[in-house]
Amino acid sequence: MKIEAFLPLATYPEPNTDAAASTAVEFAAGIGASLHALALAVDIPDVSNTLSRLLLDTPGMIRKAETASRKSGEHLLDIVKEKATSAAIDATTDTIAAPLVSLGDAAAMHARYFDLSLIAWEAGNASVRMMAEAVIFGSGRPTILLPAMPDIPLIEHVAVAWDGSRVAARAVADAKFFLERASRISVITVLDEKPLKQNDAGERLATRLRDCGLAAEAVRVTAEDCPIAETLQQTALQKGCSLLVMGGYGHSRMRDFVLGGATEGVISNPRLSVLLSH
Repeated sequence: MKIEAFLPLATYPEPNTDAAASTAVEFAAGIGASLHALALAVDIPDVSNTLSRLLLDTPGMIRKAETASRKSGEHLLDIVKEKATSAAIDATTDTIAAPLVSLGDAAAMHARYFDLSLIAWEAGNASVRMMAEAVIFGSGRPTILLPAMPDIPLIEHVAVAWDGSRVAARAVADAKFFLERASRISVITVLDEKPLKQNDAGERLATRLRDCGLAAEAVRVTAEDCPIAETLQQTALQKGCSLLVMGGYGHSRMRDFVLGGATEGVISNPRLSVLLSH
């Protein structure tokens, strides 16, 4: 069955770039997925009073911001349509408007109707960061962060960050499509990041995957003084992996304060495509 991917596009206050939209289409084409792109326009309520209308023209400022948001969305969707036609993939587009504080929740709600979400990552873009966290922790579907890079490589070698936890197991289940099509799988266990309930957890998962006919190996590494996210990504890259599968640790209502170390590090600086599942 064909994968149906969802692409939420930020339009306010910092819109996605043209390159971000192109990257997502390229990734969808690479995995043979259809794509639904949704531009999230901002709806700003008019809470001005008489004085602010006279001094600042608050209603005019609101209209200007909403118009810019809609135009950014239309532009990004036009790019998606153009790139999808060139890549010969099925793509649909739509636009919704929501208050600024609800844009992320709106994206998460729409993401629940698709197999996975694609977030084209842009360093320093707070709108994309907000969207990513909302979709990862609120959609109930796997989310793939796509780093900015000239070309998206084919997914042939997949890395799995494994600690035997519930969220790691959920991520493995959500990544079944990619694992079954991978030529190699590296199950990465970081030994010194936190106490592991099972010292052989990585080998146990690798064995289970091999029993299913997949080419999996266990990789045991130590982080030493390196951040856990850097250790996982660097190990995956050294192994030649093009996708890292990992569980996303955090709480949707307080995600800014309680993101797990590995999740925070990867969301802040993805160095390869990362499938996060919560």
